[in-house]
Amino acid sequence: MVTGYTGKLLSVDLTQGQITEEPLNKDYAGDFVGGSGLASRYIYDMVTEKTNPLGAENPLIFITGPLTGTNAPCCGRFTVCARSPLTGFWGEANSGGVFGPTLKFAGYDGIIVTGSSPKPVYLEIVEGKAKLKDASQLWGQDCYQTQAIIKEEMQKPKASIACIGIAGENKSKIAAIINDYGRAAARTGLGAVMGSKQLKAIAVSGQARPRLAAEDTFTEAAHEAYSLLKDDMTAQMFRLGGTAIYTDIGMMYGDVPVRYYTQGDFDVSNLTGGAMKETILTGTVGCYRCPIACGRKTKLDKYAVSEADGPEYETIASLGTMLLIDDLPGIAYAGHLCNRYGLDTISTGTTIAFAVYLFEKGVLKLADTDGIELKWGDIDTVIKLIEKMAQREGFGDALADGSLSLAKRYKVEETAVHVKGLEVAMHDPRAFSGMAVTYATSPRGGCHLHSYFFMVEMGVEFPELGILASPRAKWTESSKEKAQTVARHQDWCSIYDALVMCKFANLPANLITRLLNSATGWQATPQELLKSGERIFNMKRLLNLKFGLTPEDDRLPRLLLEPLPNGGAAGNVPDIKLMLEEYYRFRAWDKATGKPVRRKLKELGLD
Repeated sequence: MVTGYTGKLLSVDLTQGQITEEPLNKDYAGDFVGGSGLASRYIYDMVTEKTNPLGAENPLIFITGPLTGTNAPCCGRFTVCARSPLTGFWGEANSGGVFGPTLKFAGYDGIIVTGSSPKPVYLEIVEGKAKLKDASQLWGQDCYQTQAIIKEEMQKPKASIACIGIAGENKSKIAAIINDYGRAAARTGLGAVMGSKQLKAIAVSGQARPRLAAEDTFTEAAHEAYSLLKDDMTAQMFRLGGTAIYTDIGMMYGDVPVRYYTQGDFDVSNLTGGAMKETILTGTVGCYRCPIACGRKTKLDKYAVSEADGPEYETIASLGTMLLIDDLPGIAYAGHLCNRYGLDTISTGTTIAFAVYLFEKGVLKLADTDGIELKWGDIDTVIKLIEKMAQREGFGDALADGSLSLAKRYKVEETAVHVKGLEVAMHDPRAFSGMAVTYATSPRGGCHLHSYFFMVEMGVEFPELGILASPRAKWTESSKEKAQTVARHQDWCSIYDALVMCKFANLPANLITRLLNSATGWQATPQELLKSGERIFNMKRLLNLKFGLTPEDDRLPRLLLEPLPNGGAAGNVPDIKLMLEEYYRFRAWDKATGKPVRRKLKELGLD
């Protein structure tokens, strides 16, 4: 009997219009657990260096983990994986809500989508039965409209739908996949992969529940986890103010990017969780079995929007401080538009900020921007540009494929802030230097979730795994030690992404291991689980090497290596060269090729 998993994957060939079931590969699950780890193992066998990210040959996988759909807290997430059209490297995005658990309740651990449909379709899965349905009437609809129409067609108001908007249909390389109203699997442009396959949506409904190997033990561990999260200070902060509560804390440290990473300080008093509560907040929302409920509901009277999602911290920074905008309702509306059209708010805001920066430098002219004057602090222009980006209209077409594409168009590649083609997340490595090596080595590029190391530098730690709070000091030995701790933390975050568990669930490693063991019947130790995380991280590295990665790609952009003139990180520059040298040594990656050495591959069972 399979426990923790359903034991089945759904395979969908859109070219042939065929749907089949296949058993979950238990060896793969044992080695790579689930989520993006398991997806990386499947995808490795299905791609080559010539796989076109927007071609029919690029597999797209929607995947859950062994804790998804159980009573474990904060395990309501799912992951989408493919070769990224934005970067050409590993593409991965995860989202909350209820889609992941509902996919499992519908009977499947994951869905492997291949091929490309000759016409728009959506996939419907109800109680273990799947079929492709015509989506011609949905093509051109935004993400909210699409979800509402499909639910009405299914006559199942509790169905969960993951879909693309017009940005995905137009194959914008920063297009997101939106589910459960405004939840987003946003990064690396996987909405464009759905668009290239003419797959408008996946709708799931079901009531089956995953079997557990030791239900009493699992229930005991789950109760302990809920109790710890109730008292956890970080969880309490996010419960109280949403992720926006970090805005003023981050600004104090110099962690919040301002004016396209060129300014260290900005008045964010209008952008905090408290400011949101006093102005536009109408309620809170949590994902499946989440005691934190960091999601926010807002009302935007100025824009005649009675209910909008968020905005969360990353959106406030990318569409706010990055552009010197402190208009919270305007930022919330811009984020709402990104959700409607299916755009990654981080990449969208960063790309627009880059365009304003280039306009100020004289690189962009009015003739390039459809006559629109680009300036800092202008929310109305940001809203106008989001509309144009989603439609690929005029100058919006130049913005729709992200910052690096814009930089290449105007031959200023060294100016763009990205890592491996992905816009850097809203945490400045000059504030927390461990983030420098995190960004440089993340499998998907400028990503803060393969290691949210800024939190480790502020005190979050897993001592039983050797992941200890790391001081912000710049001393040589501290930098070397930091590089090693980043590697361990990346491995542990890989386990979170495999389970799939929210990063806000700051639980002890031994408790997470108990939850997994009692769900699956495994006998893993925390150290063995950490080794699985290392295996997963290196598997993603091998995929990137297959896609053409070289050590030169493990770098930070120039602007992030220039000291800021003011703010909490003024004068600080991370010693990325020293940290990468130690990181490569600790990882056992060859400095000349970037590949894990044969000894390491054998140790991880990847030889």
